[in-house]
Amino acid sequence: MRIQSFLAAAGLAFVLGGAAHADVRLQGGGATFPAPIYQRWVTEYQKAHPDIKIDYQAIGSGGGIKGITDKTFDWAGSDAPMSKKELQAAGGAEKIVEIPTVAGAVVLAYNLPGFNGELKLDGPVLADIYLGQIKKWNDPRIAALNEGAALPDLAITSVHRTDGSGTNYIFTNYLSTQSENFKNKIGSGKQVEWPTGTGGPQNAGVTQIVQTTHGALGYVELAYALENKIPFATLKNRDGHFVKASAESVSMAGEGALNQMSHGLAVNIWDQHGQKAYPISSFTYVIVYKDLDYLKDQEKARALTDFLRWATSEGETLAPSLDYAPLSAGVQKKVASAINSLTWSGHPIATASR
Repeated sequence: MRIQSFLAAAGLAFVLGGAAHADVRLQGGGATFPAPIYQRWVTEYQKAHPDIKIDYQAIGSGGGIKGITDKTFDWAGSDAPMSKKELQAAGGAEKIVEIPTVAGAVVLAYNLPGFNGELKLDGPVLADIYLGQIKKWNDPRIAALNEGAALPDLAITSVHRTDGSGTNYIFTNYLSTQSENFKNKIGSGKQVEWPTGTGGPQNAGVTQIVQTTHGALGYVELAYALENKIPFATLKNRDGHFVKASAESVSMAGEGALNQMSHGLAVNIWDQHGQKAYPISSFTYVIVYKDLDYLKDQEKARALTDFLRWATSEGETLAPSLDYAPLSAGVQKKVASAINSLTWSGHPIATASR
């Protein structure tokens, strides 16, 4: 999930620094969505640490999980938490730490000629649009959410992703919480079978269809919509408030999930309580093993934990400028605790003998 033009076909190579450890190299890879913020973090971190080198290959979440599982990667990026099957393959949930880094959102882009104002939608209506049960923009259920607005007598063309993606995973999981009918007929996952509408690959494919089709409605990543100046809907959240996706409203969704983080940080943040929480939000994660002795080099372990500490604290201030939502204060505290729990051969990184 992320703007594909940003990525080179072979991935991204980032160089960053580390004090006094000239030969420290770390290999990472995975999700494309966080690649731009990781590049920015690396650039800033490099100013203080010019001797550590890190390579991050933006090859998709599945590739990242495979890389960390077989330990060809030192760290991985994934937009979705590891499944039970994936955790089993990595040695069990107790062996893995999934660390939220930033959050993003899925928004509903639309093409409504002549419509002025802010389009309002909610989860049950969205589910029925994608089930093909709401067919016109002036349907009474849409009109009820947009009191006083002049909605056109125009057919709705629902647009979906044809490729497996984190965007599909987030959107379908959210709609499954809004409609039992959607959950039973379509379900949730990185790739599903849609009963109606038209599809395109990646954010760019969906956007192209929306922009060229009157009456179209499609789901894309927030940052992509903002950068391409595509209008997108305001959504009704779990507490009944209409919320526009923004860095603040997505961060509030993460804050709303704090009480779910007692047994790990890989939690769903869609459909959270909170007046300002945007309902289709999700974390992206860095995945490492809890014990970093698989790195085979204690200095690599120190470099990785130091970078992760910096990125998820000072680095968070850079997120909004790239249209990401920073971790809320409460989530940052949980993340700091998780990073501090990482070990080298069973000992805390900070106190492990040299």
